[in-house]
Amino acid sequence: MNAHIEMNPEEVLRVKLGVLRREHRDLDEAIHALAERGMSDQLRLVRLKKQKLALKDQIARIEDQLTPDIIA
Repeated sequence: MNAHIEMNPEEVLRVKLGVLRREHRDLDEAIHALAERGMSDQLRLVRLKKQKLALKDQIARIEDQLTPDIIA
């Protein structure tokens, strides 16, 4: 029983937003764990922080798409 479920574009964006937020949170935890170890690899920390920032930008773009334009 393979039910074919179609999602509208807004639902797809909301699912993607949830995935990106989870990835962002996971990266944040990884960054904190590396920083707490003391002798962390600085290059790896910088790469993780850049990746986290890129995710934040993607999250902001999707949130903008999901927020209706209000004309005052």
